[in-house]
Amino acid sequence: MKGNKKFFITMLALVGVILAACGKTTDGTASSSDNLPSNNDSTQTEESDSSSNEDTATEPNDKEDTSNSLKDEYLEKLNEMDKKDREVPADTSKASTTVELEKEEAKRLDRWDEALNEIYSVLNEQLSAEEIEQLREEQRDWIKERDQKAKEASLKYEGGTMEGLEYVATQASVTKDRCYELVAKYM
Repeated sequence: MKGNKKFFITMLALVGVILAACGKTTDGTASSSDNLPSNNDSTQTEESDSSSNEDTATEPNDKEDTSNSLKDEYLEKLNEMDKKDREVPADTSKASTTVELEKEEAKRLDRWDEALNEIYSVLNEQLSAEEIEQLREEQRDWIKERDQKAKEASLKYEGGTMEGLEYVATQASVTKDRCYELVAKYM
């Protein structure tokens, strides 16, 4: 029995390290996307073309500021969720079976999936019809890719009790990454 507890604690620590590493990659991705040059060229061109009419030049800036504030708001929400996820592994040390660990990961997946759906809803209101259709196609492809990545990751535990846990944990991590990706790309 003590051997099993040590094994589960070791596996929990391993999952925590993997999740923390995934979180650091995402944080780097999110902050590097903030460093990408924004589409200011069109705004600058509009300002120089309409130098006699200042009101026209400030409207695109207001729209961009709103977009950036929305982007910042969602990045802050996602970063807060990610921070809470990193704190959860300490609480899951109470979980003594892989079934309990898998339930915790399923809750994590549900939280990230809910955030993804919220982001998707906001983007549906913001984007043009063409962009929405492109995003829908992209989402369909992403779902297949997410499930494929989860399957590949879980195969290293094929037939074992950790297989389901790894599948759900990978889905949660990939969903988290997708949240950051959509905010960076479309907001």
